[in-house]
Amino acid sequence: MNLPVFIASVTSLALYFPAWADTTGLVVSVHDGDTLTVLVSKQQVKVRLAEIDAPEMRQPFGNRSKQSLADLCFQERAKVELIAKDRYGRSVGKVECRTVNASAHQVATGTAWVYDRYSKPDSPLYSLQNEAKAARRGLWADTEPLPPWEWRKR
Repeated sequence: MNLPVFIASVTSLALYFPAWADTTGLVVSVHDGDTLTVLVSKQQVKVRLAEIDAPEMRQPFGNRSKQSLADLCFQERAKVELIAKDRYGRSVGKVECRTVNASAHQVATGTAWVYDRYSKPDSPLYSLQNEAKAARRGLWADTEPLPPWEWRKR
């Protein structure tokens, strides 16, 4: 294999298996209640928060959910632990801002659901969600909040 082909191969592998898989970066954008962009080594990386699903922007509590995540993470250093890539090519990861797990924060404040499809049955997020429900915090103030996965189907 000649050197230019080898370099191209290594570069494409580095894009698929990023070196920043477990790193820190500056949160430069918050897209909604479960997705943000982190600047890592001069590269913007879109990260979807693991184990949760937040209301869509046009859905009730969508703006509040985005603001909750922005209040915690925007312009803050974030620790990112890459878990997977989703079907849209976004990185899925555990994100920590100001020493707070962002997924846990969103669930505890009632601004996101635990995403059953991608969470383990023993996830500690379920107890936070139950506490938020009992306190009628955030989206749980609604008598029948519609999970985003059902809202998207409609």
